[in-house]
Amino acid sequence: MAIAIKYYKSPIGELILGELNGAVCLADWRFRKMRSTIDNRIQSKLRLQYEEKESDVLNRTADWFDSYFEGSKEDFPLPIMPVGTEFQKQVWAALQEIPYGTTESYMQLAERLRNKDAIRAIASANGANAISIIIPCHRIIGSNGEMIGYAGGIKAKEHLLNLEGAVPNPQMSLF
Repeated sequence: MAIAIKYYKSPIGELILGELNGAVCLADWRFRKMRSTIDNRIQSKLRLQYEEKESDVLNRTADWFDSYFEGSKEDFPLPIMPVGTEFQKQVWAALQEIPYGTTESYMQLAERLRNKDAIRAIASANGANAISIIIPCHRIIGSNGEMIGYAGGIKAKEHLLNLEGAVPNPQMSLF
């Protein structure tokens, strides 16, 4: 048994998609800085290695990404399996509550989680998200409205927020 993976070329960068037992456990930027850390966490916790192979779930995930990048606002239709600590999963669940076309700051996210003292830990959990876009960590911006770190890069984040109509500072989209 293995974690089935497939590479997906999006308009803004390549993603690595992974599934296990019918659930997506990976949809992450292939060339991100933390690639080996993320892969080690997933493979270690699931006690399985990646294997590049065809999968109905991976094909349906790629189809959803095609639709998303064409402007579809439909929710992701398949089960997901986030792999991380309980705290990380709590943060990732809260990220999924941020509606399409909107943004939040880390402070707002911390307030929703009723844990204002954990902003750094929340930011770290956000950065460890391995199911990018589906778990919309790109919707987190700085308290001052600025674009801040994103695994796919700031230009990818800006593209995603533009696509969703959620660019916090319209002048940012001019560049």
